Amino acid sequence: MEISILRLGHRLPRDERITTHVALVSRAFGATEFIYCGQHDSSLEKSVSSIVDNWGGSLSVRHEKSYSKVINEHKKNGFVVCHLTMYGLPVLKVLGSESCVSRLKTRDSKLLVIVGAEQVPSDVYQLSDFNAAVTNQPHSEVAALGIFLNEVTQHRMLEEKDFANAKIKIVPTEKGKNIEKL
Repeated sequence: MEISILRLGHRLPRDERITTHVALVSRAFGATEFIYCGQHDSSLEKSVSSIVDNWGGSLSVRHEKSYSKVINEHKKNGFVVCHLTMYGLPVLKVLGSESCVSRLKTRDSKLLVIVGAEQVPSDVYQLSDFNAAVTNQPHSEVAALGIFLNEVTQHRMLEEKDFANAKIKIVPTEKGKNIEKL
């Protein structure tokens, strides 16, 4: 499955840390593209690229001015568009629906996940194929993305140990820290 993430409304300095964490979760769960809209942030791009360079993965990061252009281009290229919002239908109901399952069941499925920051424009709800909520209570978009991607990938990333092109990796230990250079 090809997974792209669209982060809406990135604001400096308010969203620097959270947007970085959204990108890190995206990479850890196998996304290959991270696009953000809002204010351009070369520091974010350098930080995420450095993580990918050291820890592996194939996540590219780029800034786009128009979220609607990104959504429409992805839809034109066969992506299923899912907007994560606490106002949406329960995520397990969305992912279990026949219309979603039939579009995401193949290995060559394509998914664009939209993650908001500031107030999400109303047309995002209409442009999305699905509006999904991990909970209808206030929560972190980082947690929501992690839970959603874990469900979409059917827990696959929890089982995988390392990315093939990593320069460093963590050696799991019961206590302490052990990092190995590859």
